[in-house]
Amino acid sequence: MKQMIAFGAVGVAAVFLAGTAFMVLRGEDDPYASCRSSQVAGGDIGGPFELVNGAGATVTDADVITEPALLYFGYTSCPDVCPLDVDRNAAATEILEERGQSITPVFITVDPARDTPEVVGDFAEVMHPRMVGLTGSPEQVKAASQAYRTYYKAHPADENGEYLVDHSTFSYLVMPEEGVVDFFRREVRSEQMADSIGCFIDQT
Repeated sequence: MKQMIAFGAVGVAAVFLAGTAFMVLRGEDDPYASCRSSQVAGGDIGGPFELVNGAGATVTDADVITEPALLYFGYTSCPDVCPLDVDRNAAATEILEERGQSITPVFITVDPARDTPEVVGDFAEVMHPRMVGLTGSPEQVKAASQAYRTYYKAHPADENGEYLVDHSTFSYLVMPEEGVVDFFRREVRSEQMADSIGCFIDQT
């Protein structure tokens, strides 16, 4: 498992560094400057997508991102990283709710072969009652992943048909009609994430 995580980290770093070429540094006119957890944000990260929700309905980014949204790409069979990250995102959502602020947590699978609409729907509901679980065809998932410059690669299956998937672990804060305004690394705690997201909400 440690080997899988190490390999994934190398791939993620390479993809992320490449992705920064498409991002822009914000200047003094940035209304969110004091809120950012990162020095880099915006640019060509994010974009339109068409996926399938837990009810089996085809939805677009406009259907899903109707308020500030926190997007994470992972897979439900992930043995440790994804559950921890998604639980952290759910905890941040709950903290914001307690403060009177609302976001939509979103889980997008990178393993559409196993993560059917029912599977992602159940997973998302367990994590948070308002979390949106999304899957789709391999082509739809790939397009969404490419839009957000994320990385994923499935390992060969074992004799039981089981396999791991290397993938990036960033969580993206997306604002309606604005797109990605910040991202969070997995070491950011739920309280820190809630504070940062709350700042963005206060500026809207």
